[in-house]
Amino acid sequence: MADNTGKGILLKADPIAGAFRDEIKAGIAQSARAPKLVGILATSAAPSKFYAEFTRKQCDELGVEFVLRKIGAAADPALAEGEGVEEAIIDANNDESVDGIMVYYPIFGVQQDHYLQQVVSPLKDVEGLHFKFHYNLYHNIRYLKPESLLSSIAPSEPTPPVVDDTAPPGYVKSILPCTPLAIVKCLEHIGVYNRILPYGDRAYGKTVTVINRSEVVGRPLAALLANDGARVFSVDIDSVQEYTKRPSKASDAEGAARYHPRHVVAPCTLSLQECLAASDVVVSAVPSASYKVKTAWLKDGCVCVNVAADKNFEKDVREKASVYMPTIGKATIMMLLRNLMRLRSYREVQAQNTALSS
Repeated sequence: MADNTGKGILLKADPIAGAFRDEIKAGIAQSARAPKLVGILATSAAPSKFYAEFTRKQCDELGVEFVLRKIGAAADPALAEGEGVEEAIIDANNDESVDGIMVYYPIFGVQQDHYLQQVVSPLKDVEGLHFKFHYNLYHNIRYLKPESLLSSIAPSEPTPPVVDDTAPPGYVKSILPCTPLAIVKCLEHIGVYNRILPYGDRAYGKTVTVINRSEVVGRPLAALLANDGARVFSVDIDSVQEYTKRPSKASDAEGAARYHPRHVVAPCTLSLQECLAASDVVVSAVPSASYKVKTAWLKDGCVCVNVAADKNFEKDVREKASVYMPTIGKATIMMLLRNLMRLRSYREVQAQNTALSS
């Protein structure tokens, strides 16, 4: 629902999540059994416990079987944070009845948590955090053969060209990280994406600033948007980078491609203020209650999306923004459950591919 009492619209994620909720419900209704998601909670942190219960509630409403495995400090205060988490992931990987695995981070810190993300089987990675999925995302590889997830990182054969939003026979869509994907779906709903343009280029003509360059949200989001045609400024604490698949003017030549097959990254000398002044969309995901994007720096009529747990925008953001989304949590959980359904379909396609090759 939208609240129009201010200059800009305050938009909640409910209508976006609702459309995907119906899609997931329909998929479950056509299945022989409910998909099974295992949540692994290894920390006593309140946000992780809240998110685990939020996941359970959404699964119960949709008919998804959700099993929460509490280990370490989550199971017993006498145990250490994260104790036994790797073993729990491996057990879920080996359990044939499990269709998807979700681990509630942070646990140990960025580096060690990144290792754990790679322990989760890519065939069960509902969050899309495995490096194989990130490799595909950054290389703009949108489809894959499920059996390729158990081989080397790079595809062993050329992937089919992107024609529309449907995977070719024998292929499935590659899993995308659920938070960046939820943001893209929100921008599609708002109308930032131009549906008249060809699939894969519908963000063309849009300039976007993404504040945060983490491997969970900021960098994959910047890559997704740039691979869809946008010019993206990726802003982190110590630098600004530009992501685009448009060739630079210096490389323009007669007969040159209109765009690269995937985005390229270049250093950028613009300040945050200059990036914001040029941006049609601003997404902020800074994990700090004190961080605020200055309303005065925003472009009139821009779209602002807050992804952080704390509000990264000043209270008067709607004086400049035409649309402001303060949270996308409900859309994120729908993308996670949508990934769960896709991962389960991987097995079916994998079986078909095996039968055809035998």
